[in-house]
Amino acid sequence: MGSAIDRLNDFGQSPWYDNITRTLVREGGLAALVAGDGIRGVTSNPTIFDKAIAGGEGYDEQLLASNAQGLSTEDCFWALAVDDIGGAADILRPVYDAHGGGDGFISIEVSPLLAKETSKTIEQAAALFARLGRPNIMIKIPGTIEGLPAIEETIAAGINVNVTLLFGLERHAAVIDAYLSGLERLVASGGDPSKVSSVASFFVSRVDTELDKRLPEGSALRGKVAVANAQLAYEVFRNHFSGSRWDALAAKGARLQRPLWASTSTKNAEYPPTLYIDTLIGPDTVNTLAPASIEALHSGEATLRANAVAQDIDGARQVMADLAQAGISIDDVTETLEREGVESFGQSYRDLLGTLERRLGVLKAG
Repeated sequence: MGSAIDRLNDFGQSPWYDNITRTLVREGGLAALVAGDGIRGVTSNPTIFDKAIAGGEGYDEQLLASNAQGLSTEDCFWALAVDDIGGAADILRPVYDAHGGGDGFISIEVSPLLAKETSKTIEQAAALFARLGRPNIMIKIPGTIEGLPAIEETIAAGINVNVTLLFGLERHAAVIDAYLSGLERLVASGGDPSKVSSVASFFVSRVDTELDKRLPEGSALRGKVAVANAQLAYEVFRNHFSGSRWDALAAKGARLQRPLWASTSTKNAEYPPTLYIDTLIGPDTVNTLAPASIEALHSGEATLRANAVAQDIDGARQVMADLAQAGISIDDVTETLEREGVESFGQSYRDLLGTLERRLGVLKAG
């Protein structure tokens, strides 16, 4: 019997690791997670890189060399990131090959400062994918209004996309439509849709974190809405990947755009540490596991059940009805979270560039 993490694979859910550092890639840590725990993918973001670079983590020599070549601080970051992402992609390549191109991906994010700029997002997505030159790279594009045409265009170009920052059901449906439209354009141009993969990253814990501010102490809705919202998102996924439009694409080898549960470590100590893991297991899904979640799974704290995400959908609808009855608009919650998420990711990127500047100053001072 494998580890608790590997058991997620048995239930049709791919566990991906939400972390990357140079030492993890180069000193065997990631390879051990793949071989021992069945990790099938990795995600990265500016905050993760910020922490790794601030701690040294083997970046200093390349940082100095890149700076000496006259690269800007931002270009120095991309040089560091591309090396790490490429190294991780190579470790994950056997997973990608073993699953016929259906798993084994690592995601890298376009600059969060481009979240409202469609054309620049499209350009950077294509440039990053070409620069990395590996089929198991996913480019992260935010699921904002401005991101929707960028998602379609990038899929139509045959590039894998991880759509990030999803909170609401209506936007999730729009993202699926952008994916299907991109696939249809790819097929029309003679491309092979079986070579393209995508996930829709639906953020979970942040919903409860926001509602912890809005619901009174002792409310029965506390710790319930994020899971209910994700369950209904899974229903949106199942409903949209059925019918004649999808069947026509599937017949040509197109792949499902799997829901990816993001932000699944609990932020409220009153909630079980594996709350957003136990409840969201389901076929054709991904769960991104932060280091804390990996530890919780290793310690045996999880209660893993097949297809948990599709259980009691009526109960999920009732949670949403009760929330509305309490005078709280889920649309306002998700719109707030998207706006704050875009701002937060942008600030994290600026913080990362600041960290690089400071690190360079320390290194040059000897």
